[in-house]
Amino acid sequence: MSEEESSVLFSLKELMTIEEDRIKTEEEDRQKAQEEAEQARLEAERQAREAEEARKRAEEERRQMEEQRRREEQARLEAIQKAEVEKARAEAEQRARLEAMNAQQAHEQKLKALEQDEGKKKLRNLLIGGGIAVVLAASVAGFLVYKDQQETAQREAANQAEQQRLKEEAAKKERELKAKLAQIEELQDKIANAADPAEIKRLQDKLAAAQEDAKDLGGKPRPGYRPGAGKPTPGPTKPTPRPTCAPGDPLCSDI
Repeated sequence: MSEEESSVLFSLKELMTIEEDRIKTEEEDRQKAQEEAEQARLEAERQAREAEEARKRAEEERRQMEEQRRREEQARLEAIQKAEVEKARAEAEQRARLEAMNAQQAHEQKLKALEQDEGKKKLRNLLIGGGIAVVLAASVAGFLVYKDQQETAQREAANQAEQQRLKEEAAKKERELKAKLAQIEELQDKIANAADPAEIKRLQDKLAAAQEDAKDLGGKPRPGYRPGAGKPTPGPTKPTPRPTCAPGDPLCSDI
């Protein structure tokens, strides 16, 4: 082999080595880019999971605070109800004692007047019986007044407690509906930006469930949203091949 041929062969080998190095470098760059993209996707999913967990924790803490506040409010209403009932009872007892005292004083005055006239003993005995009847009647009247006031206070307290409960239930339902609508809007944005058909299907399933929950709470989906957006369009269906029959076959349906 001549020196010129050897030089040409060496140059070709050197060029092949350079080309192989270039191809190897490009392959390594491509693999590195794929790895970086996969890491970025995993990181985005991790951040999304952490954000969802943080939102759930915040929602649970808010729910616990609302429950604590509801219990405290209920305890306060019960204390107010108890104080009102006790006040009504004390006032009724005081009125009954005053009425009985007044009746007793009037009865004693009448007895003193009758003591000056011994000839009116019979009348005195009647007045004694009448005084006892007056005291008993006053006691019964006081008890009935107290009982009526107590029942009225209990009814008012029960009505207030029921109104408070309904108000808290409405507020809780409104908060849940707002959170569910925010979740629906977030899922719709994710579907609009997603490219993977499997990820789109998973997000659409979550969106359908969230929309059902919002419907149960009295909400409506965001206007303009089309269910199934982002799904791949199926291709045309192929016609079913018809069987080929032998001429004159009476059992064949190829007509």
